[in-house]
Order: sequence, then structure tokens, then C-alpha cells
Amino acid sequence: MTDSTMARYTPSTIGGWSYQVGLYLYGQYLVYQRTHNPADLAYIKSWVDRFVDSNGNIGQSFNNLDSMLAGRLLVIMHHETGLARYKTAATKIRNRLNSYSRTSDGGFWHADSASRAHQLWGDGTFMVNPFLVEYGQEFNDATYANDETTKQLVVYGSHLQQTSGLLRHAYDESKSASWADPARGLAPEVWCRAVGWYGMASIDVLDTVPANQPRRAQLLTILRNLAAGIERYQDPATGRWFQVVDKGSRPDDWTETSCSSMFTFTLSRAVEKGYIDPHYATVAQRGYQGVLAKVSLGSDGRTNLADISIGTNVGNYAYYTGRARATNDFHGLGAFLIMNEQLRKTANSGSPAADGVM
Repeated sequence: MTDSTMARYTPSTIGGWSYQVGLYLYGQYLVYQRTHNPADLAYIKSWVDRFVDSNGNIGQSFNNLDSMLAGRLLVIMHHETGLARYKTAATKIRNRLNSYSRTSDGGFWHADSASRAHQLWGDGTFMVNPFLVEYGQEFNDATYANDETTKQLVVYGSHLQQTSGLLRHAYDESKSASWADPARGLAPEVWCRAVGWYGMASIDVLDTVPANQPRRAQLLTILRNLAAGIERYQDPATGRWFQVVDKGSRPDDWTETSCSSMFTFTLSRAVEKGYIDPHYATVAQRGYQGVLAKVSLGSDGRTNLADISIGTNVGNYAYYTGRARATNDFHGLGAFLIMNEQLRKTANSGSPAADGVM
């Protein structure tokens, strides 16, 4: 998949500074960590170097959480090269958080702008928290980073998580957004990728913060409740999960590949780390096989990954189910690579489907 994507795009044509490309390239980095193929890392460095000059200047304002995800690659590049310019660029994001707008209980707004004022989106948890917790480790700022990331996940979880364990897509403290419930400020639906973003962010933070982190127990409770919800709504026919997670019985709902990868990763890693009950490994394996069924080879010999929801705002049921179903969208490619690097450790290597991807 990485070879196919690098054949389709150069570091100059794959796209600008964005969370989608950042997600994909993070997945490619995980592949590099296993294979040590220098071309994988050189490709990522070439992309990052489009945006960071020799003095560490980066032409981004970081006025929304989406713009921060690719900052993870700045931390990675510093770790791999030791070059100070990557720290300088990453620190611009870290310092931006000092003045970034928050809800009254401390949650980062999805964007520091009028159109997203007072809003928490599940997506945002992955946009900033993995970067921040890894920044803290790399640059000796772990006291702040560990406290902030656990706080963000608990605040978001306290608003978004439902009794089912699943999370609504978003929350508006002002209750003024067109989608917000007037009583609670919640979005109307459980959109699958927002839930996946939160799950993966929780794993990345739990994997990094120490065992005595004060909010760790709260995060584990949220994750365990989330895992139960994910298991409950897995499609028994395909092993995947639906675009609107809890309404898969409706004829126009459909199984979406990026979130299915995210849920599979979250459950598998959480079992590996002992965060959740071991039986969820079976749920993850069903999810893995379900996602592998969406991978094919084209006549050009390159991989294709189907049924990925394109970028999505907050909306109603019809909005989510009506989203375009793309092939090789970076949301799906990145989530797939993250999942595959985790699941290949535990998958049955003798299965034909697994052999076709690994």
C-alpha cells in the first residue's frame, strides 16, 4: 500500500499540510519502523521539508486542531534526525495551545474561530493529543503534555460518551450550532470516524502517560465502555462498522472502511496492553478480516482500498449516509496502515486474506 501510494504521488503532489496527509504519512512511518525501508522515511522527510525551512519556520497559524495532526511528523523527524529545526517548528504548535480557546471546562475548541466557537468534535482528540503527548516525551515537556492530553480526553468523553459507550460526533457548549440539541448541545448522531479518532487518541495517550497519571483510571473507564459499544454494533455479516454506528439496520447505512480500521486497531492494542478484556481480540480479528475484504489489486498492480467516507462535518443521519464513498482516500489509507501494523502481530499468518496484505 505504501509503495502504491508513493507511486501515485510524489512528496510534492501528495497534498499540502493537512491532517489527512499527515495521518497517511504517520501510517507510512509505522511501516518504516518495521521494514526499515529508507525510501519510506525519505519520502516523509521530503514532504515535511516542503513546509519547514532551515530555521524551523513553518507557515501555519495553527488556529484549528486539524492543522496540528501533521505536527506528529515534526516530532518524528526530530527523533530520526536530531535536527533542531523540527523542534522549532513543533514548538510553534505547543506554544499555540497556551492561547488557544477552550470551553469553560477546558476542552480545546475544534477551531479557534467564530464558526466553531465552543464546539468539541470527537475528531479533534486525535488531531492534537497524540502529537502533544509525543512532543512531551521528545522534548522533556511530559509534565504538561501528560496532564493536558488526559484532561482533554476526559473532558471530551464527559460530553460525548453515551450510555451505549459510543460517542456522539460533537458538542456545542453554546448550544447555538444548527446541529446542536437545545438541551444538551450534542450532535444528533454517532458518526463512526469521530468515534474512531477518539479511540485511537485514547490508546496513544494511555500508551505514553505513566501508570500513576491522575486521570488514567477515568480514561480506562471511558475506553472500556467504548469497547463494549464497539463490540455491540459490529456488523455480524462483514465484521466492519457502519457509517452511523448504531443504525446499521437501516437500508441506507453502509459499512465504512476507515472507522472499521480505527476500531480494529483500538480494540487490538487495548487488549495487548491489558486495558480491556482479552475477548475483544476476537472482535478485532473479525474487524481486520472485514477491512481486508475491501483491499484489492488493480490492473496496474497497485492496491486499492474501497468505501472510505470523504471528509465530513457535523450533520444529521441523511448527511452522513449520503457522503461520497471514496477509494484510496487518505483517511482510509492512514487508518489501514495503523491497524495493519498492529494486527499483523496477532493475525493468523496462514490465512489467505492476511497473506494478501502482509
